[in-house]
This record gives sequence, C-alpha cells and structure tokens, in this order.
Amino acid sequence: MNNTVHLIDCMDFMSDIPDKFYELAIVDPPYAVGAADGNFGRRKNKYRKDLHRYANASSVPDSEYFRNLFRVSVNQIIWGGNYYPKYLWHSGWIVWDKMKTDGLFSEAELAFQSFNKTVKIFRHQWEGFKKGRGSFEITANKTIHPNQKPLKLYSWLLKNYAKPGDKILDTHVGSGSSRIACYDMGFDFTGCELDPDYWQAQEDRYQNHIKQGSLFEFAGGVIK
Repeated sequence: MNNTVHLIDCMDFMSDIPDKFYELAIVDPPYAVGAADGNFGRRKNKYRKDLHRYANASSVPDSEYFRNLFRVSVNQIIWGGNYYPKYLWHSGWIVWDKMKTDGLFSEAELAFQSFNKTVKIFRHQWEGFKKGRGSFEITANKTIHPNQKPLKLYSWLLKNYAKPGDKILDTHVGSGSSRIACYDMGFDFTGCELDPDYWQAQEDRYQNHIKQGSLFEFAGGVIK
C-alpha cells in the first residue's frame, strides 16, 4: 500500500499524472480570507505567523488548479468550496459542525462533494481544550498546522465516500490527518506539501503514528 507525501508544488505534481488516475481527491487548499489578521487568544502571535505563511506559501487555487484536480481524479471533496463558486458546479455539500460556543470564527466548515446533490453533516467538537475524541491519534495531543482537521473527520469521509481499493489524493496535506486516516483504513494515499516545515512536521507525525501502531499491534499478538 502506497502512503507518500511529496515535498512539491501540487501543480507540478499533477502535470505528470494521467487522467482520472485517482478515484478520490480530498483536498483542503488555502482560502486566503484574511484569517491571519484574526485574534487567536493566548497563542495569537504564533498562529498569525503560521496562517500568514500558510496563506502565502502557495498561491490560492485558480482555474488551472481546479482544471487539473478534476482531470486527475474521478471524484472530489474540496474543503472551503464555498470560497470558489466560480470553479464549482451545483453539486452536494458536506458540513462539518464544529459545535463551537466561543463565538470566534466559523462555527462550521463546508466542503464541496462531486458524488451527488445531497448534504451530509458531520458533528465533531473543535474548540480549544474541548476538542472531541478522535481529534488526534494516540501519539499526539496538539495541532501542528493552523488549518488542521481531526482524524475522525477524515475517517468519516473515507467511510462515507471512498470504496475499497480507491487511490486517494490530497494536494495540500498540511498536518497529515488525511494521510494517517488513509493509513489506518487501508487506502492507497498520495499527497503534496509545498512548505518544508509543514512537510517535516507531518512526516514526523506519520512516522511516529505507524511506529506506535506497530508496537501496540505486536503487544496484542498481531504482527503486520
């Protein structure tokens, strides 16, 4: 099973990929909606720096990005799809209800999905110290990326939209949650990350996860 994240611009990567090579692309591109100027409480300086770097490290997706994404994948789940209405047709949506009560920033996130015209809701708390179970793997307890999403969200997406044997593409890997979810559920995964620091952080997170997973399986009498 392939599970690889390339340190590369996703546009360069996709240029060499055959048409419809991936059955499903699950992507979370930068929206560049000014979040870097927001107030993130006690850690606001760190997050302002990271969000500014994230929003500017790779260009905001344009028509060429979406053209290539639709070319190399059969179906797509695109987080922040509501920020790109001119590139997306009328299709279905996924709503991640963050169950937030602090009044800061969005209480939910939207993803375009190309499968049908239905709307599905995933509820998972994502707020400060009250982040819900399934937010992190057993070996991690903090975020490593300003737009990190919980593992449980990606596991839910794979359960509801992917089929056994599907090859999954993520053009903006970020924290690596999608990568770990694919590993845990046995999906072939390929990703791209442009920023060297984020690439290294997600690589360390992934390697630590599979290392600890192997130790737990061995302790339980199961050898991969």
